[in-house]
Amino acid sequence: MAKQSKPADIRAKTADELSALLLNLRKEQFNLRFQRATGQLEGVGRVRTVRRDIARVKTILAEQTRSAATS
Repeated sequence: MAKQSKPADIRAKTADELSALLLNLRKEQFNLRFQRATGQLEGVGRVRTVRRDIARVKTILAEQTRSAATS
């Protein structure tokens, strides 16, 4: 089971890397939802971690976009 991402680690990535990470997290979230629906999900805490990681990445992407627009 993977740990949740730290904000400092996410901020160190470029916008392209963040977009790729967001895509991977969304795929993982879909797979976890599918597993939960079919009764195959074992690590139920991972759903929450992935959801929060997605929010974290989206927040940092928005911050970077906002700071690039003001620069």
